[in-house]
Amino acid sequence: MLRRLPALHWQIAAALVAAVLAGWLLAGNATFLTVADFLGELFLNALRMLIVPLIAASMMQAMLNLPAASAVGRMGLRLLGWIGLSTLMAVLVGLTLVNLLRPGVIDGQPAGDVLGLDAGTERVAEQVEGAATGDMADIFLRMFPPNIVEAAVENQMLGIIVFSLLFGYFATRLGSELRAAQQRFWQGTYEVMLGITDLVMRFAPIGVFALVGATVARTGWGAFGPLILFFACVAGALLIHLLIVLPALLRVLSGVGGLMHLRAMIPALLTAFSTSSSAATLPVSLDCVQRRAGVSSTTAGFVLPLGATVNMNGTALYECAAVLFIAQAYGLELSLISQALVVLLALLTSVGVAGVPSASLVAIAMILGAVGLPLEGVGLILAVDRVLDMMRTSVNVYSDTCGAVIIARAEGESPYSGTSGQSA
Repeated sequence: MLRRLPALHWQIAAALVAAVLAGWLLAGNATFLTVADFLGELFLNALRMLIVPLIAASMMQAMLNLPAASAVGRMGLRLLGWIGLSTLMAVLVGLTLVNLLRPGVIDGQPAGDVLGLDAGTERVAEQVEGAATGDMADIFLRMFPPNIVEAAVENQMLGIIVFSLLFGYFATRLGSELRAAQQRFWQGTYEVMLGITDLVMRFAPIGVFALVGATVARTGWGAFGPLILFFACVAGALLIHLLIVLPALLRVLSGVGGLMHLRAMIPALLTAFSTSSSAATLPVSLDCVQRRAGVSSTTAGFVLPLGATVNMNGTALYECAAVLFIAQAYGLELSLISQALVVLLALLTSVGVAGVPSASLVAIAMILGAVGLPLEGVGLILAVDRVLDMMRTSVNVYSDTCGAVIIARAEGESPYSGTSGQSA
């Protein structure tokens, strides 16, 4: 008789360890990189395939299941409050550690003189050219795309969410017969998408192994030497926010224990770490929050898609830390007013950063321009950006799940009390 396989999160964790070892042993091996790139891209494509229909179905069924239109505004305000509070706490943690550890100073000298600039700076400069003047306005423009089908093709999440909210809201104003038909259709579509998500996640260990193995094989460990203090500073701040700040807020605001919630969200965190994408992790986050935490599909379907788009705790923390590190590397001491401006800009730009790998480089360049620092400073952090991107995405996703539990409790639900997590 065949032995039962370990739980999925243990399979993913084992794949993560194996990927680090394989990437280290096979660094630079062309065959390994080719196979890993193919398998990793295949897994990412499968997750991306789910994003648009899952967001549309989850948002619309959530709207149709809400008892009254006033619940939309109430839940939205609670989500906005959670985003503001958790993101501000994350930024302050990053700011404090960078000021205490001063990673931009090596042996008493600015790190810019010691490290030099990465050769890829020109590529980054082209990527972010013009971002400082257009990105904030673009956030509002992306809310109302001229072609919703094109927005879906290009995975423009903000436009899809706004359209889904509007569709769901006006669907609730239909007559009882038509509303019931819409409700059954979107609930059925949502259940189908969760089923496909389950199928894709069976192959998650292979995808995680390929994605992380390829990253380690390409970057190796040499890049971390000169930037080890900056890496440790950001990684430490992210861990403090993940393991101390967010669990404390979760306990105070919902009464749910942080360790219990952390264990329940392990599949989502490991998927976020390996994919570096909040959007790609959304199917797994929805599954974990409903089936493991017992949050209703109505609350999860409303909170998580929005959170994956605008709630970026880890990203805001990283932006703040990176800008202060670059200032120190150039031998500049930012005043309290300038640091306050960095905090404000980190809060604002993190909302507009797409949930895709390394998108925060655009926001960092924006902040550098706003405080008068040279854009080429981005080159200093490129060597460790990928791994830190994986870590901060995990923090982003975990904050979303904490927010879903807190809002569920505020809405009268009972997460972790043995409920099925499905709407009545």
